[in-house]
Amino acid sequence: MAYRYDSLNELRRKKELLQNEVKDLEKLLTFDNTKQTLSALTNGLTDTYLKEVPDADGDMQVKLNAAPILHGISDQLKSVMNRKTIMQVAQSEPGSELLQNTLKLGAVSMITHYAQKNMRNSSWKKKLIGVAIIYVAPIVLKYVRKKLDEYQRNKTASSMEKLI
Repeated sequence: MAYRYDSLNELRRKKELLQNEVKDLEKLLTFDNTKQTLSALTNGLTDTYLKEVPDADGDMQVKLNAAPILHGISDQLKSVMNRKTIMQVAQSEPGSELLQNTLKLGAVSMITHYAQKNMRNSSWKKKLIGVAIIYVAPIVLKYVRKKLDEYQRNKTASSMEKLI
């Protein structure tokens, strides 16, 4: 041992202090208080992203606090994406395809959410609207798209005939 102790009592005191410190660390690492344990393991990094919420039994339960995460993501997107870069991306061919696909997915998501909301409603009229959106709308959209493609082909063919 590198240290020399003057008395046996001093050595016992040091031993007792170390044992108490080890017990405190064991209590911390046994996940009795999950938020505090994660805070200690991550040096406080998880403190802003976790919150303690009482459950039905009255015990504290750790939940993910999504607000700071979303706020951080939106701040990063705002700093990266400004009006000029969005226009440059939208004007490029891959960017325009990406924008179109994003808009399509957004529209599908909104319509799906609306249909699900209507299906859960107690009114039979709302349920009928939900069923129509889910089962009838794709058939109608496919038919309309087919007719639009035929119209566009006919219009293109007639324009070519006029040019010739």
